[in-house]
Amino acid sequence: MHPNKPPIDLIAAALRREREREKLSLSEVAKRAGIAKSTLSQLESGAGNPNIETLWALAVALNVPFSRLVEPPPTAPRVIRAGEGPTVRSEQADFVGTLLATCPPGVRRDIYLMRVEPVGARKADAHLAGTIEHVVMVSGRLRVGPEDSPVDLDVHDYASFAGDVAHGYEALAPHTSFALIMEHR
Repeated sequence: MHPNKPPIDLIAAALRREREREKLSLSEVAKRAGIAKSTLSQLESGAGNPNIETLWALAVALNVPFSRLVEPPPTAPRVIRAGEGPTVRSEQADFVGTLLATCPPGVRRDIYLMRVEPVGARKADAHLAGTIEHVVMVSGRLRVGPEDSPVDLDVHDYASFAGDVAHGYEALAPHTSFALIMEHR
């Protein structure tokens, strides 16, 4: 891909996905964005060379962040190791926040604190389409993720992965605990 050319296949898939998620017609999205329906149709079919203004208008029309139209969807578990990730410090106290994941519009989340011991692995069936699981380690060690690409996590590590495929959890040390955030789209 040319470094100055937008990733049109990615944009095309994102436009279709987000328009269908919002249950909007091509005409309605084009009208909201102030572009021709034929232009939107071309973009969704992978043709054209959209500029930033067009993409920004489409993101607003679809009620999604701009990044949702140009970022590739995660294909493998995303891991942020302890001590990594963008951090912000307080001037008032010894307080540091690390951004692990942002919440897309319209997303529902369930948050759990899980405890597990190393006496076998828990296999989980696929959840609803679009489910993403976020894991933040509190204690111990854990092997977690899709059956075909699990990752090992240590204390304070973070990982996210598709929960709409078969996946599992396996404690690798006694007294393992973690926060589990289930994101349902």
